[in-house]
Amino acid sequence: MSGRKETVLDLAKFIDKGVQVKLTGGRQVMGTLKGYDQLLNLVLDEAIEFLRDPDDPLKTTDQTRRLGLIICRGTAVMLVSPTDGTEEIANPFIQPDGA
Repeated sequence: MSGRKETVLDLAKFIDKGVQVKLTGGRQVMGTLKGYDQLLNLVLDEAIEFLRDPDDPLKTTDQTRRLGLIICRGTAVMLVSPTDGTEEIANPFIQPDGA
């Protein structure tokens, strides 16, 4: 075994590509990944924040807010996913109102 640590998440393949980032506290941002470090601090350009529903803070709405160039602190990052190759589907676990 070598003494060098390898990261499980290889973000190098997402540089200059669109990513969606979920942060602790419920915030969700999307932008172009410009840089990162070993602590998972992320630099996003042309970032957009998805605003939350005032009645239910856990749900995001279709409203967005342009943020521009931002840094996401690594301790707040929960999820990083590419925007290319993903699409949103309807939740199959939601019960119809009559059930």
